[in-house]
Amino acid sequence: MEAQIKAEFEKSGFTIDDEEQVLSKCLTFCINYKLAPLDLVSSWEVYYLNRQLDDSTVQNVEMEGFLLHLQNEQKEAFIKEEPNLHVYSIRDVDMFLNDEQEDIKESFLDTPTDRPFALHHESSDSLHGGHGGIFSSGKCSSLLTPFGQRTNKFVIQVTVNNHPIENNAVEQPEEVEHEDDIIRKVQPGKRCSLLVHGSKPEPGCRFMYDRIEDRFNSLENRIERCASAFVACGFYEEPVDPTVASQRSVFAVGMIVCDGEGHLNEKSILLQSSVERSGGRRVRLDLGKLSHYSIFPGQVVGITGNNPSGHYLIASEIIDPVPFPVPADDLPSAKRQAFDEESLTNGRSSMLAELSLMIAAGPFTTTDNLLFEPLTELLSYATRKQPQLLVLLGPFVDSEHPEVKKGSLHRSFQEVFHQEILRRLQDHVEYMGSDARVLLVPSIRDANHDFVFPQPSLEINSADLKHQIISLTNPAIFDANEVKIGCCTVDILKQLSGEEISRHPKDGSSVDRLSRLATHIISQHSFYPLYPPTEGVPLDFSIAPEALSIPSIPHILILPSDLSPFIKVLSLKSKGEGEGEGERKQQTSCICVNPGRLAKGIGGGTFVELNYHGSPDMTNASIIRI
Repeated sequence: MEAQIKAEFEKSGFTIDDEEQVLSKCLTFCINYKLAPLDLVSSWEVYYLNRQLDDSTVQNVEMEGFLLHLQNEQKEAFIKEEPNLHVYSIRDVDMFLNDEQEDIKESFLDTPTDRPFALHHESSDSLHGGHGGIFSSGKCSSLLTPFGQRTNKFVIQVTVNNHPIENNAVEQPEEVEHEDDIIRKVQPGKRCSLLVHGSKPEPGCRFMYDRIEDRFNSLENRIERCASAFVACGFYEEPVDPTVASQRSVFAVGMIVCDGEGHLNEKSILLQSSVERSGGRRVRLDLGKLSHYSIFPGQVVGITGNNPSGHYLIASEIIDPVPFPVPADDLPSAKRQAFDEESLTNGRSSMLAELSLMIAAGPFTTTDNLLFEPLTELLSYATRKQPQLLVLLGPFVDSEHPEVKKGSLHRSFQEVFHQEILRRLQDHVEYMGSDARVLLVPSIRDANHDFVFPQPSLEINSADLKHQIISLTNPAIFDANEVKIGCCTVDILKQLSGEEISRHPKDGSSVDRLSRLATHIISQHSFYPLYPPTEGVPLDFSIAPEALSIPSIPHILILPSDLSPFIKVLSLKSKGEGEGEGERKQQTSCICVNPGRLAKGIGGGTFVELNYHGSPDMTNASIIRI
């Protein structure tokens, strides 16, 4: 049969290096997996294309990776035939036999049998130190990939410490000594409550049907809401038409618009007021008198200034942020989706809001394969640290992944999502117990989901774990242990950075650009205040435009971006109630987090571990390299 295998390789244009060993291993593969020589070579061609090998030589060094490829093919075939079958991997066996190995070590400490076990335990951090063995769908780590060979594992890059660190895990008896035992026996602390605000757009909704009227109404309503917010705070007069000539100083509210195509500049700034006040007309805006400002197309601002000629509004002050209304216990219960009965029956807790969570944003696999190694490592880390909440933000099946772009997959995108993502998460929460919770937020880069924004939640179809693995809309707002969290997977920070223009104070005071960009999101009460949207963002105003609004300042704002990862405490200043025009101002804080990407190219990226203790100023957070 070796001659037949060689002939099939040559027929397909491959040459064989170290012929004796390669053919011997290929023969073993054929026997073990009941493959004909033609089937074996066909599988090699798939492996050759997936690994993007440059040389058409079949090398002995690739045999180990090829074996893993054959094993995965066999496993996927079993899964398709038996969808409810749980296929155990070598990692499951390692976990089950671990106790037996410890017993054998204690019984035969001086025998030669201890050596193989020592080698086994030294093989990989991700197998035991990270407890990767709990994931039945995980790939064998014997394949050496650039990600697997990285050296800077779980290095803390940035730390924000404002509160003494407390361990969320249940304390163990002192006699527990082995790390594997701790991983196996420690369970998460108290389960966090969860309250999801809003559920629109709903899965299966129609999109790509928005009309010009929908866009007009959405923008008009946004300008009117902001104008009403300025008046309601009691410190500003009723806005007037900014296009009317006036020698006296007036107050107007409108949207920043660019005069023509291209990027905004100082000569192309227009202010568009509402139809009610100005008939929707625009007036050119002169910012020459301002010492500093930061504006972008679509931003709704208050302007104090005068328009002596009727052609130019000369601004003396730009008023931003737009005031938030007085909190009124948020949304009615009809618009809130509760996952804990106690959240509705007990109401607000008088205790200090505390929450431990981990945040990671996709892609969850490197660009050289679809092994999803970074996700496996993240879940291993979560098994050790045991946060109350694990927030995963898309893309999960990245449409920009090379293999997805080439169309070289032999599975549907939905199958990849269920087999590589959901199965790992199901194994994780089943192992961790009922206290573990995982939230999924989709992305417009998800190949297995609707390409629209706002975006409906992913369809998980896991009835048994529906209270543990929960899919949210994009964007989403939810409460966990009374901590309000907002998140959006569209890279609005990067898009704002390309459209914003600003002038810095002449006193030379430092300006944190990332904080300023993030503050725009809160100041505008919108997850996507930019208009017109950046090319590639499928913004649809016909489906749930209210899903983009931020009704109140969240405690934590999660904005994954390709920009540098950061953890910032944003300070939002607004005039206090009952104070005069020149009186003191109230200041509200919000933690903004960009966790970065879990996978970057062929290497690892970053994620965030955060412990919230009552307020943004009393929070521990770290940016960690995977």
